[in-house]
Amino acid sequence: MDVRWVSPSGVEDCDPSDLPALRAREDGLLWVDITSCDEATARSLADLFGFHDLALRDILQRNHLPKLHAYPDHLFVVLHAPEPADAGHVHLIELDQFIGKRYLVTTHGPLGHGVSEDTALRESRHVVERLRAGRLQVSTPFELSYALVSAVAHRQGEELGRLATTIAGLEQRVRSDQGDPVKVLEEMFLVRHELLSVRTMAAQSSEVFSRLSVMDRMVPPEAPPLIRDLIDRFERVRHMCDDEKEFVQGVIDFYQARTSTRMNLAMERLALIAAVLLPVTAIASVYGMNIIVGDHTDVPQLGVVLAIMGLVVGGMLAWSKRLGWW
Repeated sequence: MDVRWVSPSGVEDCDPSDLPALRAREDGLLWVDITSCDEATARSLADLFGFHDLALRDILQRNHLPKLHAYPDHLFVVLHAPEPADAGHVHLIELDQFIGKRYLVTTHGPLGHGVSEDTALRESRHVVERLRAGRLQVSTPFELSYALVSAVAHRQGEELGRLATTIAGLEQRVRSDQGDPVKVLEEMFLVRHELLSVRTMAAQSSEVFSRLSVMDRMVPPEAPPLIRDLIDRFERVRHMCDDEKEFVQGVIDFYQARTSTRMNLAMERLALIAAVLLPVTAIASVYGMNIIVGDHTDVPQLGVVLAIMGLVVGGMLAWSKRLGWW
């Protein structure tokens, strides 16, 4: 648990035992940042801040959907940031926020398998660095929350940029006809799935803040323009995901159309070969055993049959050429 007191003079690191005294201070705002919350920590938060049992349940378990709950003296918000994993999979890095009048409590997790604490705390550490360097000034908990959520939107945009680079590489491989066709197609479908994951996070985050934008009585006076900016950020990520998804679908369609065309051409050639050889095979089947025998061959009849075979093959080739099969 990291306890910080944020004031115009800077960021002060405090001990968790100072929380009751910090709650009484009015010369700044309290920021409690918890990496992984357990039952004991959740109960201490309830005793100190009066959080609802349902909100405490939400910070103790994984939430696959963002959410917003308004209470008389604070807001509870759940959001997700993306973290790439194996091809086709994107981790949901959960950020839970209790936004009060003079405090902000943030929790991260529970963390999924393979997600480190450094990854979960990326946004918090980024905001702390900006505060210590003087590049960020906040006077209310909602402004601090805005900085954290902006970092979440930025991470979604970075993940979208990484996927766009991957898509460009796949598109180049498709145009140059490089690589194993099955592997290339599988990679394109996996990238499209990752795009859908990022798009879903952005769209759902936008819905949360759209809901918050109409709760006039529950937000502080400085919040409305910040909320509108966050909605715009998430909507931009969502629209760009849609554009990239449409592009990668176009690449997939092109790849599948080209592959299907090649298969059709191969099938036409095989059909042509079968059509040309079919009458020859039929003639040979009927006359073969009667024309060539072990001790005697009917040379005139053999010549006539071979001539008929040649005429049939020539006629079939001429007919298929006229149809444009070759």
